Amino acid sequence: MIVMAIIGTLSAIAIPNFIRYRQRALEDRAIVEIKQIGTEITLFQVDTGNLPESLADIGLGSLLDPWENPYQYLNCETAKGKGKFRKDHNLVPVNTDFDLYSMGPDGKSQSPFTAQASRDDIVRANNGQYVGSVSNY
Repeated sequence: MIVMAIIGTLSAIAIPNFIRYRQRALEDRAIVEIKQIGTEITLFQVDTGNLPESLADIGLGSLLDPWENPYQYLNCETAKGKGKFRKDHNLVPVNTDFDLYSMGPDGKSQSPFTAQASRDDIVRANNGQYVGSVSNY
C-alpha cells in the first residue's frame, strides 16, 4: 500500500512536468519551422523581386505545424484591407511585409493578439525580429 502511495505521488509530480516539457518542445519546433519558412520566403523575394502569394509558391503549401494544422501566411503587400493582418495589443499590424504563424494547439486564431483564440499562437512579428508565442509578445 505504501509503495502504491509513493508511486501515485511521484506520478502526480512527474506527469504535469512531462506535459509542460512536451508542449514547450512542440512550441520550439514551431518557432524553428517559422524561422525556416521565413528564410525561404525571403530567398523567394530576393530571386523574384516579390513576396510569394502563398506558401505553395515556395513548395511549402502542405507543411503542417506540430499540431497538424497548416501554417498561415499572408502577403501584406498585396492583401486587400488590413482586416486579416495580425495585430498587437494596440490593434496595430505587427508586420509590414508578411504574416506567418501557427494557430497553436487549439487550431484556432483571430487577427488581434488580444483575442482568446490567438493567445496560444506562435507568430512572426516585427518583420521577423520576434518569433514566439503571442502570450509572450
